Amino acid sequence: MADTTQGTAPDDAREEMHEVRERYGWPEIDSGGIPTVFVPRGQLLDVVRKLHADGYLVCTDVTAVDYLTFGRRTSAEGDVRDAPRVIPGDEPPERFEAVYHFACHRDRTRVRLRVQVPESDPTLPSLWEIHPGAEAAEREVFDMFGIGFSGHPDLTRILMPEDWIGYPLRKDYNSGRIPVQFKDTPAAR
Repeated sequence: MADTTQGTAPDDAREEMHEVRERYGWPEIDSGGIPTVFVPRGQLLDVVRKLHADGYLVCTDVTAVDYLTFGRRTSAEGDVRDAPRVIPGDEPPERFEAVYHFACHRDRTRVRLRVQVPESDPTLPSLWEIHPGAEAAEREVFDMFGIGFSGHPDLTRILMPEDWIGYPLRKDYNSGRIPVQFKDTPAAR
């Protein structure tokens, strides 16, 4: 029986993951009891539409990861294994990865999608027409990581000023340093 307060129980999660693989056809792993599906960038909208039709009506989060300083990653078929994160399936590992979370209230289940995003073309299709609530989260990913979303209704900065240069959550972003100045301290006299 599923634990309805914390998601699904381990046996139910394994069964649910098998169903996800059968239904959507993409490699998946168990990540904290949540089926995590690795979707090719070009198939993202198709998979999200299938999830929506199956009752995953809420996109709870859209975020990204920059693996620039993580070290080498590889696909499951590759021979490079010096990093703990191995990507299953045929998708090559990229510098960026977008991570989507969906919830099905009817079944009280969740699914996570992970999509590799190349540094040379950091764009993804927007989920806005399927999940209007993803609009602000996509803007945040754009603002912090520089990953664009084609078809987004208002892809502008949401946290940083419009004239800000760079993307603060990229690993190669120079955060700079401003010395703290205190008033009325012994060193200031």
